[in-house]
Amino acid sequence: MSTVQLDLVERPFTERGSRLLVTAAPDGLRVARAEYETPLDATTELTALAVRDPDGRPVPVASATPSEVRFANGASLMFADPTTLVLSGRRAHASWRRPDGTARTLALTDCHVLTGPPGTWSEQTVRAAAEHRWQRWFAHLPPVRPDLAERARMAWWTLAVNLLPIAGREGLVPSKYGYLGVWNWDALFHAVALRHASPALARDQIMLLLDHQLPDGQLPDVVHEHGVLAETTDLPRSDLARLSEHVGRANGVLPSAEPVPVTKPPLAAWAVWKIHRTDPDLPFLAAVYPKLVRAHTWWFTASDPDGDGLPEYLHPYSSGLDDSPVWDHGPRAEPPDLNSYLILQADRLADIAHALGLPADAARWRARAAAHTELLLTRRWDGTRFRTLVGGAPVDVRTVLDLMPLLTGRLPAEVAGALERELRSARFWGEHPVPTVAFDDPAFDPDAMWRGPVWLNVNYLLIEGLRRSGFTATADELRLRTLAMVRDAGGLYEYWNPLTGARAPRATSGFGWSAALFVDLAADLPEPADDRLDAGTITP
Repeated sequence: MSTVQLDLVERPFTERGSRLLVTAAPDGLRVARAEYETPLDATTELTALAVRDPDGRPVPVASATPSEVRFANGASLMFADPTTLVLSGRRAHASWRRPDGTARTLALTDCHVLTGPPGTWSEQTVRAAAEHRWQRWFAHLPPVRPDLAERARMAWWTLAVNLLPIAGREGLVPSKYGYLGVWNWDALFHAVALRHASPALARDQIMLLLDHQLPDGQLPDVVHEHGVLAETTDLPRSDLARLSEHVGRANGVLPSAEPVPVTKPPLAAWAVWKIHRTDPDLPFLAAVYPKLVRAHTWWFTASDPDGDGLPEYLHPYSSGLDDSPVWDHGPRAEPPDLNSYLILQADRLADIAHALGLPADAARWRARAAAHTELLLTRRWDGTRFRTLVGGAPVDVRTVLDLMPLLTGRLPAEVAGALERELRSARFWGEHPVPTVAFDDPAFDPDAMWRGPVWLNVNYLLIEGLRRSGFTATADELRLRTLAMVRDAGGLYEYWNPLTGARAPRATSGFGWSAALFVDLAADLPEPADDRLDAGTITP
């Protein structure tokens, strides 16, 4: 059985497929329901839940594991099914309050239903079923080194409990703390890890997006219980405030009342090909190939306003980097990552076409990838760096996106070498690389979301790009540093401070793609010369 310990703060007691979260509070336990972009305070079902001894004194929680919360007197809180929480025990009492103020106290016998439909449950049966569910799930955790095992088990638990019924499929949400939906590129990173345990479940993450593809080929930004998010008229609050300061400057504009399409960076074919290499499935490839082609084409027909063959992000949401300093200069931008992803996508579409026995298609995609790379180099490489454009004009901001052309694996040796040296320079290579904004950029803030912190998806893509570009030693070192940072920080957070390696104050916990990509990076990592990976002994 897993040794994952739940602290009932960052790691609530919850269950795969359940929206119920049990967390600790000063007056006992709280049971709340996770909802899309809704704080738990607004969805509380029970408060002040406590087990009491015969004299009425609260009994402390002795342990909390994926299968049960056990109290010091032997009473237990367990999930009988995703909607049903039961409290079991003997020679004890339980008390709680409902949001309307109604209080209840009862003597425990066998299993009392706290939430869900009335029913009769056996403590022994409920416990055995819960333990079996979790034993079966953890049996699929890929092999990892002993020093990474604790964090890997936590990550694997996170992936399980973040699975929820979404739009007729089982989708993996980023976090049950407000992120109750399937976000576009989150789903792709989640699929990368799920392919190790259940390729079918990984494919479902892809299909949740393709099921809701728009008629023009665009993939939505979010699929959630109320529908989809595929356009918007707003900007993130921080972006709107910063853009207000730039009114009157070149390229500084406020959002109009016209809705703008929103999606996420194009990596669907990349994720599909990773799943296929783990578990070949030609019927699945055949089913998704036309949809992937339409999604790829959309960027050139609908997101290239100046028609120069180098698509742009038309909204900060579409980049995934909502508050990056790139957006301080305007809401339409072309950092180097987007066209790098599209080049990679063309190569993955070529792989898919070849697997499907479509050699002419494969040759066309290879040619498109080569031509797109040449265009990116000709138009955006200035001899020292790939430039970011906002509203069609270069801006002087240095972000990690400048390095993403490594992901193409197609750069001339001298260009790829310059990017690898830039990555390893003092701008980006600190004790806990890689900051999303260069250390020496005036906009750098180690705690502000995409303005400095380390994100696992960015590091993961850089590691793959370094390998594709021939820098295996740097790729391996970045992999080790990333794993050590996450292992030592205490949890699977949304993002980390690059100066300390600690959780950034506003980062959520139990974050899906951090869990997914930690597992994928840790899987089958060779044993080191000594018996423990230690970030502090790696020479920059």
